[in-house]
Amino acid sequence: IELLVKPGDAVKKDQGLVSLESDKATMEVPAPFGGVVKELRIKVGDSVKEGSVVAIIESGDATEAASKAPANDEASAVSAPAATAQPAPAADDPKVEPVSVAAQPDNIAQTSIDAQAGNASPSVPTSSAPMGAGLPPVRFDAEAVLPGKVPYASPAVRLFARELGVDLAHVAGSARGGRISREDVQGFVKAALSSGGGEVVGQAATVGGGLNLIPWPKVDFAKFGEIESRPLSRIKKLSGANLHRNWVSIPHVTNHEDADITELEALRVQLNKEAEGKGGKGDGTKVTMLAFLVKACVAALQKFPNFNASLDGDALVLKKYFHIGFAADTPNGLMVPVIRDADRKGVTEIAKEMGELAGLARDGKIRPDQMQGGCFSISSLGGIGGTYFTPIINAPEVAILGVCRSSTRPVWDGKQFMPRLILPLSLSWDHRVIDGAEAARFNAYLAQVLADFRRVLL
Repeated sequence: IELLVKPGDAVKKDQGLVSLESDKATMEVPAPFGGVVKELRIKVGDSVKEGSVVAIIESGDATEAASKAPANDEASAVSAPAATAQPAPAADDPKVEPVSVAAQPDNIAQTSIDAQAGNASPSVPTSSAPMGAGLPPVRFDAEAVLPGKVPYASPAVRLFARELGVDLAHVAGSARGGRISREDVQGFVKAALSSGGGEVVGQAATVGGGLNLIPWPKVDFAKFGEIESRPLSRIKKLSGANLHRNWVSIPHVTNHEDADITELEALRVQLNKEAEGKGGKGDGTKVTMLAFLVKACVAALQKFPNFNASLDGDALVLKKYFHIGFAADTPNGLMVPVIRDADRKGVTEIAKEMGELAGLARDGKIRPDQMQGGCFSISSLGGIGGTYFTPIINAPEVAILGVCRSSTRPVWDGKQFMPRLILPLSLSWDHRVIDGAEAARFNAYLAQVLADFRRVLL
């Protein structure tokens, strides 16, 4: 959607070359090292796929050595984020071969779009200057973070606007689809300066009570003691960005409730004994409390349909299907596989499918479509511990259930204290869609279902 350089430009390592746009994200392809752009192989409007050639760059080292030795004709490919999976013509230069930089350290590098389609994430130039004095504060008010209010611009244009102190919310885009270009930002600044408003360009960012955030602290931790720096995993980078967006843009409220699962736990233990062949027939599938929770949540969603919904602008989309996501702890980070049509499956079938999906997630073999389409999510700490917490809603869903470790507590039955197994529930909900009374009823009903699972049949 945008060319950030032109042939003959000198670029630094990690400087953006082009901006790509997929169905889900806008990202930049960074330069693998510093040098001079010899040729651009794509133009604005082209559809590209993995392996498509973006640009030919001559490194700075090669330029200095050009007078001493002939340049190597071969080229090496450098990985960049995946873009749209649309066909594109292959590179027509027979001298350009898609091999790795480590195996072919030549003087000319071919920047390409690498594999891992469907797992694209935005690339941010590491050479970008950090946010500091003179830049407008970041807005986190509702008006700024609603999907329909976020300015349509590439990361490079956003950085360019911040360096100039321009609030993109006040800039009209002239490119395809209303996208804001560098020229639009420059035109906005010229118009502001010509009208005598040189100091008001960045002031719009503070209108409406937005958060005036100070710059993130820069600390040399090594001067206080020994440290070890580890890069975040790709999954944590992606999930972190989503969690940050969800926490900032969704007005979270959390209700807590206790569910008596004494009888339900006894049933679960009995079913597992039968599955092992002790007193009955079974296929070996062990039923977990989380499988019962999935079925109980379906019953609650059927009774309270506003929880099985998503916001679409000013409209509320009520879903007639029941796909339940559950958080799976993996070596690379948290993932949320989805049990589809949970209303049509029994507890044993849900438990079996849940085990298979969790195994795929831990092995890194789960497909993207197996983590999409969820209506409601469950985040269970299982036997780790804890009492209550505030789970972050998984947008575009409007609620999520947090579950902690159950414990035996004395409960007064009117005559005496009896030992009962209590499961703590934490329900986070979107206050734009759900109010407090409705959330309290949902939690209370869910606790009733878990206390007497026969209610699922009603």
